[in-house]
Amino acid sequence: MEARIGSAAAASTSHSCSVSSWSGLRVLRNTRRAWHRPCSERVRLQKVSAKSLEIRANAVARESKKLKEVSRVNGAAKVEGQRKLPNGELGNAFNVGIPPTHCPNQEKHVVAGLNTWIGALATAILAIEKQKRITDDSKLEVLDTMRQGKLIENELVYRQTFVIRSYEAGFDKSASIETIANLFQETALNHVGLSKFVGDGMGTTHAMMRHRLIWVVTRMHVEVDRYPVWGDVVEIDSWVAGEGKNGMRRDFIVRDYATGEVIARATSIWVMMNQDTRRLSKMPQEVLAEISPHFLDKKCIQSSEGCQKIKKLNDNAPYIRSDLVPRLRDMDMNQHVNNVKYISWVLESVPQSLLVAHELASMTLEYRRECTPSDVVQSLSCPDTHLSLNPFMSEMPLPHGGLDGSPDAVSCHSGALKSPTISPTTTEPKLYTHLLRMQQSGADIVMGRTKWRVKDRYVGAH
Repeated sequence: MEARIGSAAAASTSHSCSVSSWSGLRVLRNTRRAWHRPCSERVRLQKVSAKSLEIRANAVARESKKLKEVSRVNGAAKVEGQRKLPNGELGNAFNVGIPPTHCPNQEKHVVAGLNTWIGALATAILAIEKQKRITDDSKLEVLDTMRQGKLIENELVYRQTFVIRSYEAGFDKSASIETIANLFQETALNHVGLSKFVGDGMGTTHAMMRHRLIWVVTRMHVEVDRYPVWGDVVEIDSWVAGEGKNGMRRDFIVRDYATGEVIARATSIWVMMNQDTRRLSKMPQEVLAEISPHFLDKKCIQSSEGCQKIKKLNDNAPYIRSDLVPRLRDMDMNQHVNNVKYISWVLESVPQSLLVAHELASMTLEYRRECTPSDVVQSLSCPDTHLSLNPFMSEMPLPHGGLDGSPDAVSCHSGALKSPTISPTTTEPKLYTHLLRMQQSGADIVMGRTKWRVKDRYVGAH
């Protein structure tokens, strides 16, 4: 009876080891099948496969521990339970009267089962590590596919396509200048991300991170020939070049994807700022060594319009919008107001009738200082016709009621802006000068200049 029990236990152990062996083989086979699946299906099954492998590996580890314990107990019992048989040979207390040559060898089954479990465990662990690598690679592959960006011209130019969404279009279905600027920013960040030389998502290189440096824009000039409308697909090319000893220039070209027509272009100058002191810094040589291999000596704008000096406005500006306060969503990852937000603030003091009947043909901005969440900003605008007629505007008081003395032309410093009606009958471009400043101290934040043209199809406000 005892012999049969021992044989049954050995058979059960052998059967368990056999099942475990097949489980390990199934893990390996399923992993190989997952590897040969299409990318889309493989990505869909990654999380489930990784979790399943982890659960099976844990089960293998638990069973292996149990088998080791059984082996240890059986070995100790065998030594302690041995006694002499009637013929003088050693017998086992669990198999009394049966010579060793006739005993089922449980030790062989235990060792074989233990080796099988250990092999299955190692296979499962390797499969989990491989699955994690596949998951990481697939994530990068899917992300690059979603971005739809690629490097061209010896990998010095980054190209990406965008679809103009409904929430990026205005009342006349055309994209705004803020939309164009946001696309520029997204293209630039995706470019440095694909170039593999950055340390974080904001374009900071490894050497810049060691020196606690970040990029800040000092000047931007944008020219728009035609604004894309809702549903249009645009293609943006961007590249970088050196600018002076401590600067970097980034250029952009926007094309209509359907026709290849260039509809906008922009150039910007970037320098480095210390993240702790918030002061501008020289470019270290190790940073230059990191980024200079990516420079392309090519300009997208040949005119000098963006380099002209911008006149400074003061309290005599006819259009002033006060009490502009940064909101939390206006802050970027470098803990200051996003560059695109300044464009919106500049347009806050532009007469509404100008915005309705005209569109922005070009814009030049000079960034003087950063803005924090606790600052209150004031936006000033003035048409250049008034500046040309009154070159000493800072020394001359405005006539009562504004430029033309009419009550509608009064600038309101409490935040609500009233403006004269600007007729779209003339096609002559209208020039404006702008200033963003701290409302309390008067310190300059951004100086700007804009050129406006009459829209091709004037759409009145309803």
